[in-house]
Formats: sequence, structure tokens, C-alpha cells
Amino acid sequence: MSFVKHLPNSITLLNLFSGCIALVFAFQQDFEMAFYFVCLGIFLDFFDGFFARMFQVSSSLGLQLDSLADMVTSGVVPGVVMYHMLVSYASTAPAPHLQILPYLGFIITLGSCYRLANFNIDTRQTDSFIGLPTPANALFILSLPLVLKYTDSLIAIELLTTDYFLLLITLLSAYMLNAEIPLFSLKIKKLSWAVNRLQIVFLLISVLLLVFFQYLGIPLVILFYVLLSVVNNKMLQK
Repeated sequence: MSFVKHLPNSITLLNLFSGCIALVFAFQQDFEMAFYFVCLGIFLDFFDGFFARMFQVSSSLGLQLDSLADMVTSGVVPGVVMYHMLVSYASTAPAPHLQILPYLGFIITLGSCYRLANFNIDTRQTDSFIGLPTPANALFILSLPLVLKYTDSLIAIELLTTDYFLLLITLLSAYMLNAEIPLFSLKIKKLSWAVNRLQIVFLLISVLLLVFFQYLGIPLVILFYVLLSVVNNKMLQK
């Protein structure tokens, strides 16, 4: 029973460990490996809560550990990645004031920190989300250099090599993390089409986007998630 009690927190620490490894790869500008280790951390992040609920060993310590681990995996790592993306296009900028642009990438980290702290005390987010969850935001940001590396889309390449567009993404990222926009939960609690119709439709379309667009499909899935939530909110208000 003692092992079961500590299992969720051990998984949370493995999430943190994955985030630390991802951070090393991010500093080395190996964005692909950083992406994979962030994905591993997010996978572990799902299962720590899953096992805590299953074995009824949820605790205040576990809640704090979860946010601290997410801060590294889904907060610091995307900030470092955006820093490196911005430095690629601002380092040769003639105007001296543009040299500060790369550091503004850490606005993502600040927005993630604020969201994670607020999430722990916000009782409205037990069954759904308000604002974009940090793991989803991290996947969005970490997918960008991979899109740039593997895509043939000239529009995507043009946008992702423009420093001010990247800065716009940074600001929108920090905003969406803390925006008062309800987003539906992806948890499927009952095997019922009527209850889980929204989640099932989202998952099916997400799979198609990932199959057809590969890395480009990741930011498209996140954008689709936000837009579908907004449409769903409007329909519920009617």
C-alpha cells in the first residue's frame, strides 16, 4: 500500500525528469528530441492524476508537485525553444533594440507560471479548462521548429522565419494560457456517443490532421481545439 501511495508522485517526478532532459536538448537546439521528451512528460502527467484518482491517494503535495513539474516541462522548455527561434532572426538585426527580442520568448514561461499557480486555486477547472492548458500550449510551441524543418509550405516557412510573427505567437500564447475562455475537457467518462460526441469528433478530426499534415498538424489540432470550444460555448449559450 505504501508503494501505491507514492506511485502518482513518482510518476510526476518522472515528468519533471523528462522536462529536464527536454530542456538540455532545447539548449542544444535539438528541437526534435526536446519535443519527444516533452511528449513523454505530458504522457506521464496524464497518468499521475489517473493513478491518484484510481487508488484514491490524491494529496495537496501531489497537486503542488504536478504544477512544479509542468512548470519545467510545459513552461520553461517552450520558452527556451521560442528564445532560440527568435535569436535566429534577431541576432543579425541592425537595430540595437531588436537584440532584446529573443528574451521576450520567455513571456511564454511567465504566462505558463501564472496559469499553473492560478489553476491550483481555481475551483472552476475540475471537469474542464478555462484558458489553454500548458501541455497543449507546449506542444504548439515545440511543434513550430519541426514544422519549419519538415514542411514544404512556403507560407508556413515565411511566417515562422519572421521575428515579429514569432513575437505575436508568443504574446497570443501567454494570453491564451490565461484567457477566460472555457475549453472542453478531453476526458471520456462514459462510453456514450451522446455524452462524448464533442470529444470523439475532435479526436477523429485531430487524427486526420496529424496523418495528412504531420508536424504541421500539431498546431492545427491546437487551433481546432480552441475554435471548437468557442463554437461549442456559443451553442450552449443558445
